[in-house]
Amino acid sequence: MTEQLPAELVPWEVVAIYPKVRGFVAEIPVDRGSIVHRGQLLVKLSAPELIAQTAEAEAALRSDRSTYGRLVDASKTKGAVSENEIEVSRQIVAGDQERVRSLKSLADYLVIMAPFDGNITERNVHPGALVGPPAEPLTSAVPMLRIEQIAHLRLTVPVPEADAGAVSEGGKVTFRVRAYPGREFSGTISRVSHWVDPSTRTMAVEADVYNNDHLLDPGMFAEVQWPIRRQAASVLVPASAVVETPDGVFVELVQAGRVKRVAVQRGKAAAELVEVFGPVKPGDIVIAKGSEDLLDGAPVVKGGRSLADR
Repeated sequence: MTEQLPAELVPWEVVAIYPKVRGFVAEIPVDRGSIVHRGQLLVKLSAPELIAQTAEAEAALRSDRSTYGRLVDASKTKGAVSENEIEVSRQIVAGDQERVRSLKSLADYLVIMAPFDGNITERNVHPGALVGPPAEPLTSAVPMLRIEQIAHLRLTVPVPEADAGAVSEGGKVTFRVRAYPGREFSGTISRVSHWVDPSTRTMAVEADVYNNDHLLDPGMFAEVQWPIRRQAASVLVPASAVVETPDGVFVELVQAGRVKRVAVQRGKAAAELVEVFGPVKPGDIVIAKGSEDLLDGAPVVKGGRSLADR
């Protein structure tokens, strides 16, 4: 038995690209829709201020290193230089070295490479633009680029709480999208959150979808044929056989030529049938069109049909 559930396709990986250092966009050889590969150049920045700071730090390092060398040489003459002066000079050189290393490390961020194979789905800067680290939280900041991996997608399905206990990893699911009417796609259940959202009473389950032909796009909504597996036995009866009253839900069976009203719990619907749980078993005879007017124990003259097993 299956149930139709709404779902959404999302990228396997998605990264928003922000600048780490302040500079001008020198090169940006990709645009929206570009297919890129891991290690490919995305953005190259120019930072004259950083270059100047690095040159200044290197000059200070050379000067302080020379001073330290002279102090070491002078210390060979007893009493000419104190040990404290030599230590202070050594610490200054170490600080200069660390500053040069830090500035050169920042320079590495001037060239931004693709972190994985994917597609550029957003571009917001052009050559010559001045960019810098975002001042606001990243959730509201506008990135230079956004890259998404779409050859491998996640199909995120909110599974109702009643069906959460029967989800099994490794199972196959089929789904359809509006862009391709009548065409079916498939995925493999790979990740189960094991957490029921209290606001929707659903549990997020993810299926892997391999999209090598790039027919599917992130953000598409899908209709999934979700397999339902019950821990307890259930049967299907005609939807018209289920009677709902303020006192509960029941179906009416035929036993020994008389009406037998039994309380049941409604399950999933499938076409003109509905799943029920309760003291009903395959082979029982159910009155196809239930009614509150039928009295429990009343003789049955005509009607009824055999139940089908789930």
